[in-house]
Amino acid sequence: MRGDVEWGTIPRLVRSAAERYPDIEAMVDRDGDREIRWTFPEYAERIDEAARAFIASGLAPGETVAVWAPNIHEWAVAAIGIHSAGGVLVPLNTRFKGREASYILAKSKARMLFTVTSFLDADYVQMLRDHGAELPELRETVVLRGVVPEGCVAFSDFLARAASVDTETAEARALAVQPDDLCNLLFTSGTTGMPKGAMLIHGATLRAYDSWADVVGLEQGDRYLIINPFFHSFGLNSGLLASLMKGVTVIPQPVFDVPQVMARVAEERVSMLPGPPAIYMTILNHPDLASYDLSSLRLSVTGAAAIPVEMIYRMRRELTFKNIVTGYGLTETHGIATMCRHDDDPETIARTSGRAIDGVEVLVVDTEGNEVPRGTPGEIVVRGYNLMLGYLDDPDETAKTIDAQGWLHSGDIGTMDDRGYVIITDRLKDMFIVGGFNAYPAEIEGTFMAHPGVAAAAVVGIPDERMGEVGVAFVQVRTGASVTAEELIAWSRNEMANYKAPRAVHIVDAFPLNASGKVLKFELRQRAIELQSKA
Repeated sequence: MRGDVEWGTIPRLVRSAAERYPDIEAMVDRDGDREIRWTFPEYAERIDEAARAFIASGLAPGETVAVWAPNIHEWAVAAIGIHSAGGVLVPLNTRFKGREASYILAKSKARMLFTVTSFLDADYVQMLRDHGAELPELRETVVLRGVVPEGCVAFSDFLARAASVDTETAEARALAVQPDDLCNLLFTSGTTGMPKGAMLIHGATLRAYDSWADVVGLEQGDRYLIINPFFHSFGLNSGLLASLMKGVTVIPQPVFDVPQVMARVAEERVSMLPGPPAIYMTILNHPDLASYDLSSLRLSVTGAAAIPVEMIYRMRRELTFKNIVTGYGLTETHGIATMCRHDDDPETIARTSGRAIDGVEVLVVDTEGNEVPRGTPGEIVVRGYNLMLGYLDDPDETAKTIDAQGWLHSGDIGTMDDRGYVIITDRLKDMFIVGGFNAYPAEIEGTFMAHPGVAAAAVVGIPDERMGEVGVAFVQVRTGASVTAEELIAWSRNEMANYKAPRAVHIVDAFPLNASGKVLKFELRQRAIELQSKA
């Protein structure tokens, strides 16, 4: 693969991009009235400056540095500067509170923290101080944007340290990084326990996302509005790193605000706009959609589970996307495992998550680990170069996730057709059992999307004295449509098996989302239980 041969490491990729794309904008960002427009060589200079500042600050190769901030250009400079200095990046979720951030800072033994003090009314430095956790490994906190509290350092003052390190020293440090060295320590969401740190390496990351960029059709000169958080493997790898590979302009979007996003698409002639299904549904259902010029949009990549087929069709009919690709991956697989291909027919792109990327194996297995017949539901397992090295300091959990034959067990349920294309139907943990029958929320949600009055649906299972569990649906109604909960319940009973049909429907204006735009099912489940108790 090209990623192995040409680059191998992120520092080498940065240098290659500066040479190959001397006149293309690499980064476009705003900070109040200040606008950033850097070419690739200018971007590389900022990254090199950050790397020299890390060396001056005493960061040793292999040490960890955390970044806790929204999508801003400083995030990218700091993060890739960490890589160029031989360090390991630990991204923190912007929705975290002090307790959650403290846990990961302590677990990862982060030496430095780069953060902001004003994002969505959150002051991350104060959050940590209010929590009062002891972090003996944390030597310094640097503020990327916002007021700099006592005991912290401004990003500009941190960068000023670069002057004490010559370019030869920085170059030697960057070129000493090897493809098998750790580059990122990405922590799982912790939905089934405490977050676990997936150890990911340079070579596998670049090989995977070179392949990803080719399959998606990312081209030199594309302009990429990155809504997916940089702290997530999608925003970091499919966003920042893939753009360096292909000569693509990065336009960070800190907060998903529909009018702001649509205006930004028009202003910057954005051609690439990926995101989870909830983002597209919000755009499609916006009452002022027709007033925005979105004609520059060309590429879209969306997630795997719970993608309504009708949403894909609406994206083609009502938006201007010419290439919509679905894919599938996990943090533990460097964020990628399967993808559709350019020459796939529309039905394949709409209904599947594609087939395994080159160099990776994907199977569907039963509870004993045996491959099931094609078309039969089972657990998705993955094997190949894209697997993490393991969970940080957690060999037991690593062994539970990656079996003795090298297969990583995803916890996702799906089927595979005769061509090897995978359809993700649900998460094992989201499945609920109604009177002995397995019910999969994603399947039920997809059926609801066929109703002309439904914009989006989210289904959860709640305890039931007679049936064990029953389904509850939360529904967003399309703009201009009029439909009641009772009508939707009656409609669903005609459209799906009785055990799948939700016992209750609640019409809502919005779903609770995490920072990656995914629906927080546990919050909906709790709300459904509370509403049921009051009925």
